[in-house]
Amino acid sequence: MSQVQYTYGIGDRNAADYDVIIRFVDRDDLKAEGAEWIHPQLDEAVRQHAARGLFKGEPNETLVLPTLGLVPASHAVYVGVSHKADTVDSLRDASAAAAKAASKLKAVAIQQLLPDAATLGSSTYTPEQAAQAMTEGYALSLYKRNALKKEKAKQTVQAVAFIPGAAASEQAAAGWATGIRRGSVFANAVNYARDLTNQPGNKLYPEQLAMDIEDTFAVYDDIEVEVLDEFTAKEQGMGGLLGVGQGSAHPPRMIVIHYRGNEDEKETWGLIGKGITFDTGGISLKRAPGMEEMISDMGGAAAVIGTMRILAELKPAINVVAVIPSAENMPSDRAFKPGDVLTMMNGTTVEVVNTDAEGRLVLADGLTTAIRRGATKLIDVATLTGAVLVSLGDLATGAIGNDDQLLQKVILASKQAGERVWPLPNYPEFRRQLDSDAADLKNKGANYGAASIAGLFIGAFAEERPWLHLDIAGTAWLERARGWEPKGGTGVMVRTLAELFLREQND
Repeated sequence: MSQVQYTYGIGDRNAADYDVIIRFVDRDDLKAEGAEWIHPQLDEAVRQHAARGLFKGEPNETLVLPTLGLVPASHAVYVGVSHKADTVDSLRDASAAAAKAASKLKAVAIQQLLPDAATLGSSTYTPEQAAQAMTEGYALSLYKRNALKKEKAKQTVQAVAFIPGAAASEQAAAGWATGIRRGSVFANAVNYARDLTNQPGNKLYPEQLAMDIEDTFAVYDDIEVEVLDEFTAKEQGMGGLLGVGQGSAHPPRMIVIHYRGNEDEKETWGLIGKGITFDTGGISLKRAPGMEEMISDMGGAAAVIGTMRILAELKPAINVVAVIPSAENMPSDRAFKPGDVLTMMNGTTVEVVNTDAEGRLVLADGLTTAIRRGATKLIDVATLTGAVLVSLGDLATGAIGNDDQLLQKVILASKQAGERVWPLPNYPEFRRQLDSDAADLKNKGANYGAASIAGLFIGAFAEERPWLHLDIAGTAWLERARGWEPKGGTGVMVRTLAELFLREQND
């Protein structure tokens, strides 16, 4: 993963050590006579393009002009924004558009001229928040998938300099330094989660995922990793995890990541991520078309790992126990079958009516594992159902839980991160769909309302603690790039969860 250096300073627009100069332009400004952005002659060329309808200044629209020696940079990029929708989202999106345009130009060094609001703050954001959003916009958009090819895709951009206007203050500089660091930490963690999600199933299986996590967190003194193998899982009665994983040659793992940032705090967050490294559906086999995308069925685990990386870097004063139940769901002579009854870690019996509803089984044991390690509030993240795609497409993460206050906190954090979260209904009629004649529960109800029903199965193991389920089946993997989100693994929910935890330390 290429590391780009992000800096903030007054700078020299006439310095010769950058390739592209970028400025955001509001469409209303295009009508103003004598407005100055980069250089009088270049700015006049922009107005001429606008007059001919070739550049309208619409949000995230870009216009690339060769500078012909008027400034040292070889190209100038104008990016449309709207002052009327001046938010951190608009800054992040515009920065993403700028990054893509500069990347196409094979730029090595970029100079981004800042709007005054980003430097001084506005009614909707502080300079620190502007800095974080713009750094994220660049860093998330410049991500290149770590494909296993003979020739690796190269990221040419090495440096981005954010250049404020003349009115910038020392206080703004301090805010920008903090925001750039936070944005870099957030984006690097998201890109790490993307790399994990994009790993092929023959390279990433439960044992390998456990080893990767141990290696990742070995450099942090305040992080402890605990790995439970299949033998320990059996001793502790993890029937859900073992049942799902028994059909594979790769045995399952229950992975626990401990972070204690406040020894005096009694509350401990439990963060549980579905870690199915590949899902064939088991005996209830999936259709062949599109099955290759099931490498992304550990997107919830990737989100949890990315979030824990941010906590390890920024060290908020909270306590989190992260749990990743990891298995490979395969058909074989040993695989669990429809009609089997599993005994879960907390003693609940579950009738298996569909082996492709496996994520909720491992998550149930994941919740119990977190609770037994002191978790008082629970959030699980999972690529759980195709049904959430029917409801929300690939535009929003579905959420269902038993605590409205927790739900609203997550939604507020998601808005700051620019990741949509939408509540799913928690009706008692949905919960009754899980009643079984053969056991305490069954692992699947009707197809209608299936996203809610699946989430409520997990909630049955929350043991009356505040709990929220995030279904990222539609948002963890994209068929085509969109804004600052790439094709393939997106690393969704990493920044939302990190925003939530960083806010919690201040409450």
